[in-house]
Amino acid sequence: MLEIIALIFLCKKNATLATQKGLKPAPWKFYTVIAWLVAEMLGILLGIFLLGQDNLIGIISIGIISAFGGYLIIRSILDKKRDWLDEDINQVGVSDLHPPRK
Repeated sequence: MLEIIALIFLCKKNATLATQKGLKPAPWKFYTVIAWLVAEMLGILLGIFLLGQDNLIGIISIGIISAFGGYLIIRSILDKKRDWLDEDINQVGVSDLHPPRK
């Protein structure tokens, strides 16, 4: 249950970042959920491979850490995209930097 609340919170954070970048937030929420689930499953498989099936707490821990890694992958992809406000800085001229003269 706590994991679902964390996923909802992280989806909202990625959606806010996507909106800041000028992208639609819904696909990035979906990408976050998919990356979370895929990374969690891979982490659980890695935990079973490394720790065996008897250490359930260790397996779940590796799975949750891997799931957060899936969120971080999507977050880094969004961070590398340009802000839509960056385009406006190229249109500022020298005359725009001085206060108006009376």
